[in-house]
Amino acid sequence: MDSTKNLVILTHFPVLRTKNLSVSRSGNQILSDVNLTINSGEFVGIVGPNGSGKSTLLLTILGVLKSSKGTVEIYGKTTPTREVYEKISWVSQAAANLPKEIRITVRELVQLGTVKLSNLLFETDRQRRQNLVDNAIKIVGLESVQNVSIGRLSGGQRQRAVIARALATDAELILLDEPLVGIDRETRNDFLKLLDDLAHNQGKTIIMISHDLAAIRQTAHRIIYLEESIRFDGIPSDFPNLQELAILRGIKDVHGGHHPIIGECCDENEIKESE
Repeated sequence: MDSTKNLVILTHFPVLRTKNLSVSRSGNQILSDVNLTINSGEFVGIVGPNGSGKSTLLLTILGVLKSSKGTVEIYGKTTPTREVYEKISWVSQAAANLPKEIRITVRELVQLGTVKLSNLLFETDRQRRQNLVDNAIKIVGLESVQNVSIGRLSGGQRQRAVIARALATDAELILLDEPLVGIDRETRNDFLKLLDDLAHNQGKTIIMISHDLAAIRQTAHRIIYLEESIRFDGIPSDFPNLQELAILRGIKDVHGGHHPIIGECCDENEIKESE
């Protein structure tokens, strides 16, 4: 018997391409000549300081913002169709900040991810929705609380529920904007492992914005450092150290190579004079 016949072979191909992408907001240029290719099955972390253009890039990919120059190509199309957009799911910063008094269960929240599927009145489509919801809840490990109100969940569980809703859309490309904010260390590690599994085992393409550079370096397959333009794009082990990053950003050493010790109050000449 051929032991390989049950293996799922994931073919990697370009999901997203930007070419010379420039975007301005309120008269200020936020992105300049961003050239980027992301393949299916990649887990890509985008990092950079506040105002560096991270969220602007995601909003431009989603078509919410228009570029002043350049193009965005998604699944080979520069003018995405409804079919293309249905392959994309976006999880915003506030997605998991649901009011605690909201009366909706995990399962009901996840079901909302299927409402854009067409012909919902047909029995076959209702069954498909059911299967998508069941699978999404199972993938994120919330089967035991699927009938529990969202308001009773921990922050990390709510994040998982929001991811499950994204998965229930049958999305292939998942965009996340600061999903690690407000969750504890253990939950964060579990959540990042989940994203890695989605990329490796489900063939999902993950693009995640985060200020948590340490977490990104430990989990993402690839890191992009964005500050108006792409300053670094590579594997985590090649990411620059703090000194190299300062040079990359054009930040000069104001101490001239001498970093004062806390509590230091005088220089060598002052010490000699006091003696």
